[in-house]
Amino acid sequence: MNKILFIDSTHPLLKQMLEASGFNCEIDTEINYNKLLNTIGNYTGIILRSRLTLDKEILSKATKLKFIGRVGSGLESIDTEFAKFKNIECVNSPEGSRDAVGEQAVGLLLSLLTNINKSNFEIKNGRWLREENRGTEIKGKTIGIIGYGNMGSAFAHKLSGFETNVISYDKYKTNYSDGYTKEVALDDIFMLSDIISLHVPLTEETKYMVNSKFINKFKKNIYLINTSRGLVVETESLLNAIDTGKIKGAGLDVIEYEESSFDKMDLNNMPATFYYLLNNPKVIITPHSAGWTHESKIKLAEVLANKIISFSKKTGFV
Repeated sequence: MNKILFIDSTHPLLKQMLEASGFNCEIDTEINYNKLLNTIGNYTGIILRSRLTLDKEILSKATKLKFIGRVGSGLESIDTEFAKFKNIECVNSPEGSRDAVGEQAVGLLLSLLTNINKSNFEIKNGRWLREENRGTEIKGKTIGIIGYGNMGSAFAHKLSGFETNVISYDKYKTNYSDGYTKEVALDDIFMLSDIISLHVPLTEETKYMVNSKFINKFKKNIYLINTSRGLVVETESLLNAIDTGKIKGAGLDVIEYEESSFDKMDLNNMPATFYYLLNNPKVIITPHSAGWTHESKIKLAEVLANKIISFSKKTGFV
């Protein structure tokens, strides 16, 4: 029997679709690393989000494993190189959350440029400051997107009605200019952008990519949106750039201090830079919820199920 172990919660549709295709699904969302190490050899597939890391040690014990299904986009919690060596297919479902991420990136940008969060807080605290909250329009601005995969392209699509100039850079893609963006070199991003939105995976290459050296390459003072991974942006460099005015505001759905599961944080036990970030009126922070909608929960499950079922039929192991 082809057994799949769910080690994280997901929409019930995923389990239903896989069982209808002949898989036997087990759920253990409380399993720890050591227990998984001792039992992973029993399973054909693993379904996870990001609570546990599937490293070389644990994958070495996965003698029957055919695939790992990631509910979501990033694969940084999986040793994908070793999985490839062991002929274990790694499948994710970024298509399921791309609309949600694109919409929230627009929302963060609107909130920054028009002071929505700031003015709402002020009014609730008895301060009516109209001139102090005069906003900035998106129309006519140049928005630079770094990373033009599912999330970056979705953001560009959502911007299409704002009469803005969208340019994008992706190190690993070429010839993708379309009606929503113009493909450019990274130097053009630095030269032309008024606003930057990050849509890159977390890798050794992108960790702390946005540091002081990177930020100071921009010709203009910019707004920054990050809905990718927190460790892409070095917080101390970001704060310094906000203090100097080089970054005019930041909308962050992710921060570098998040725990690996993304589901919880001890907000009372953080470094000083976190509290500087939290209390800065030019910063908006949301709890890694950009891809977290009622609709995306269903789509993430459906997309992943279809990919796994297609893979199983192609390889003939069900």
